[in-house]
Amino acid sequence: MRILSLRLWRRCTMRSWISPGRAVWGVAAVLLAILMFEVQAIGDSVIAAQVAGAAKVGDFGNADKLLKEYKSQHGVDAAYVEAFSWIGRGQLAVKNYKAALDNAAEVHDLCVKQLVRRKLDKEESLPLALGASIEVTGQSLAAEGRRDEAVTYLQSELEKWKATSIAARIEKNIHLLSLEGKPAPALDVAQWVTGPKPRPLAAHAGHPVLLFFWAHWCSDCKQEVGVVQQIQAAFKAKGLEVIAPTQKYGYVAAGVDAPPAVETPYIAKIFSIYYAGLGNVETPLSEANFIRYGVSTTPTLVLVNGAGIVTLYHPGLMTFGELSAALRR
Repeated sequence: MRILSLRLWRRCTMRSWISPGRAVWGVAAVLLAILMFEVQAIGDSVIAAQVAGAAKVGDFGNADKLLKEYKSQHGVDAAYVEAFSWIGRGQLAVKNYKAALDNAAEVHDLCVKQLVRRKLDKEESLPLALGASIEVTGQSLAAEGRRDEAVTYLQSELEKWKATSIAARIEKNIHLLSLEGKPAPALDVAQWVTGPKPRPLAAHAGHPVLLFFWAHWCSDCKQEVGVVQQIQAAFKAKGLEVIAPTQKYGYVAAGVDAPPAVETPYIAKIFSIYYAGLGNVETPLSEANFIRYGVSTTPTLVLVNGAGIVTLYHPGLMTFGELSAALRR
């Protein structure tokens, strides 16, 4: 929302052809539009947050009540569909796979109906809802022992939505079910943030490698770096090497738009402040690596053994105990 507000403000204030009087009214109109949009966005996010909170603790009765109240006032809009998708996520968490699959199918249908009138990435709620429905379906099928069916389903959905923002999320779920035990995808090492020139992943053969995917804006990544440092210290003698891939996102602090020539040194600065404890690690800078590994969550941790085979694919935070146990295995 802050990014949208900044862009609207710039669009208004940078139009020098407007007369001073008209400029004042133009600024006022834009500020009013921003306020109205933000009020609407706050309202949309509230229902999703409320239903998510109830679903996360298994209070599906209250979640249903909240959804019915919202629907009676607003109908079935994008915010409703996003909130509704949390029911499936909650049911998956408590291992009620049939209910999770039923919800995911209904959410998917509601999203498709909404997309008759708009594009998927026109706003945030529909991509979140549709991505969740696909993720819940894949994970529920796999949990029921239907892993091959889950992977086939996810691959078909990826083909449908490959040109949208949810492609990486779908790819992540495919990797969750199929990447472990397979050869690690090659890394694009043409550009890097800091440290030594990265080598191709094959050049690390004979050493276990921990890939630590991070983003300059990611607070969880800054939290996880302490765990990665502990892992380095504990397993360095056994040949462990750490590689820290990242990518450009098109903005810097406070969501301000930035071209590559500005964002790249900013990423290097963030690394020097928060990640210097990793030492002189390789830091490939490439969107291709995030696509190949299906990274839509940061941090994502990937373990590759000395033979180049993925032994762990984990989106999100891990504790030292969890990661060290994976390495010992």
